[in-house]
Amino acid sequence: MLTEGQVVVHESLGDEEQRLRRLVLKGPIARTAQAGQFVAIQVQDSSIFSFDPLLRRPISIAGISSERDEITLLYRIQGRGTEILARAKCGDKLSVMGPLGKGFSLPEKGELWLVAGGIGIFPLYPLAHRALAQGLTVRLFWGGENKSFLESAGLSSWKALGIPLHLSTLDGSLGQKGLVTGQAQELLEKSSAASGGHIRAAACGPKKMMQAVTELCKNYKVSVEVSLEERMGCTVGACLGCVCTLIDEAGVLIHKKVCQDGPVFRGEEVVWDESC
Repeated sequence: MLTEGQVVVHESLGDEEQRLRRLVLKGPIARTAQAGQFVAIQVQDSSIFSFDPLLRRPISIAGISSERDEITLLYRIQGRGTEILARAKCGDKLSVMGPLGKGFSLPEKGELWLVAGGIGIFPLYPLAHRALAQGLTVRLFWGGENKSFLESAGLSSWKALGIPLHLSTLDGSLGQKGLVTGQAQELLEKSSAASGGHIRAAACGPKKMMQAVTELCKNYKVSVEVSLEERMGCTVGACLGCVCTLIDEAGVLIHKKVCQDGPVFRGEEVVWDESC
């Protein structure tokens, strides 16, 4: 769907050094959006040329309010496109395509473990809301650079959900020092639920982290879905710029498009050592 989204909130999140922004858009996308999907926003530098930059910027949906027709996008300024997007003001109308891609699924019952690395936390927030509304038990494993990052990226909102939080930072300034997978492994070793198939995992973050989470879940017979992040051109499956390698049930290597067939895939079907 190609539509316009009106900016109703656009603000900095936490420590300005983290360069995080919260953008709330009002429009029809919220009526059908699902956790794990994304939108593609046209950003334009009007001071140079009306179609520069040419390509839209894909951003994961971090909040969905169908009652208010609003979606929330959380992003980090880290390139020319997001630098331009950061100039958008309340009342502005942005050209938006979405919702795009395939989102996360949920088990009918049991526990949902969310595993996030860095800003991979953003698309997991609406998934947590959906899971809790369905009556699932939810816990979060989240790793980041330091305390400043975790607090800036929405730690207080996660605390407000009242779910167990397992935090990790590389410098040890908050939670356990080290990688986020360490705490997940410790709990899996203790959990009798894992062997009974009552745990489902969803992961989003750096590729190496998601690969480690997939391998960990495989060892404990836990099903896991991962949200892949690849550079996208058209965001609708036409340019083949975000093709990834998967392996099907027969053991045959196949190729699919992250923007259209994903970004969410079963972790065990991703061929992690193949470049996309």
